Amino acid sequence: MTTETAGTAEVIDTTDASGAIYTIWQKLQKVPFGNWLFTRAVCFKAPYFRTVHPLIHELRPGYCEVSAPNRRGVHNHLGTYHAIASCNMAEIAGGIMMEATIPSSHRWIPVGMTVEYKAKATTGVSSVARLDAIPEFGDDPMELIVPVDVLDAAGEVFVSAQITMNVSRKKTS
Repeated sequence: MTTETAGTAEVIDTTDASGAIYTIWQKLQKVPFGNWLFTRAVCFKAPYFRTVHPLIHELRPGYCEVSAPNRRGVHNHLGTYHAIASCNMAEIAGGIMMEATIPSSHRWIPVGMTVEYKAKATTGVSSVARLDAIPEFGDDPMELIVPVDVLDAAGEVFVSAQITMNVSRKKTS
């Protein structure tokens, strides 16, 4: 995967991006409710994510943005967005971003997460996973730190997460 700068915008060559997930995302962008259908498929594969009622809005190598509504099912005893629901938002954005970023010859798994709770949120939320630079994925396993911000409706970061992803080449049979 290569990156090059064109003016002030970064252009990412996606020819080596993870085949299945990113290809499905791109195809579903051409149909009505494509984001909704894609998100439902992700939640079918990883049912726990359904608990926050996510909707994936944007996906490309090195970037993913997800939103979720404010509802009673994600509240804590104070009536604010629950800490673990915030972690779910961080993990879905980070995980789906990884799927769109690594080559199809590789796999990933989260092996740790550091979370900083900065404020309370009483609104719907969004999470943004972003890699400033996409590394070369070779034969050797690597750990990649994925930063994810969880924001309230005003765009204020109320949770910051650093997800450690173990990336390795898929085993061949």
